[in-house]
Amino acid sequence: MSEPVVSDSTCLIGLEPDGELAILPALFDSVMIPPEVEREFDRSFEWLKVENLASNRLAAALQMVVDAGEAEAIAPANEKNCLLISDDKQARAAAKRLGVSVIGTVGILIRAKQNGSITEIKPILNALDENQFRINHELCDEALKIAGE
Repeated sequence: MSEPVVSDSTCLIGLEPDGELAILPALFDSVMIPPEVEREFDRSFEWLKVENLASNRLAAALQMVVDAGEAEAIAPANEKNCLLISDDKQARAAAKRLGVSVIGTVGILIRAKQNGSITEIKPILNALDENQFRINHELCDEALKIAGE
């Protein structure tokens, strides 16, 4: 395991239907979500920790450019100086402007393949596509190349 992360709901919602959420606790020491993400995801797991925001100021300001779940995820990632899991383009850009490191669902799959948590990413990418999870096809091709598939 490596570092703690804060996640918005996109990755959780994307990986859950095909039972791939176990990838997250296999990769990270701690997976945290803020209350709004808990509401959006509407599921609980022992390893998924709901953490209240230390301050609502940054999240409130971020809601001018991203939705509430993403804003509430960026704020603690910034406060705790930890990795953010987000696939939302605007949320990723806002986080990066704050100096927050960001990884998306495809990046998680590549990491999981590289550390042996999964053996292939292609079936998961296909399942995401079948479940209407929007991923750029060029990104998928690049991920498959990186993963050696």
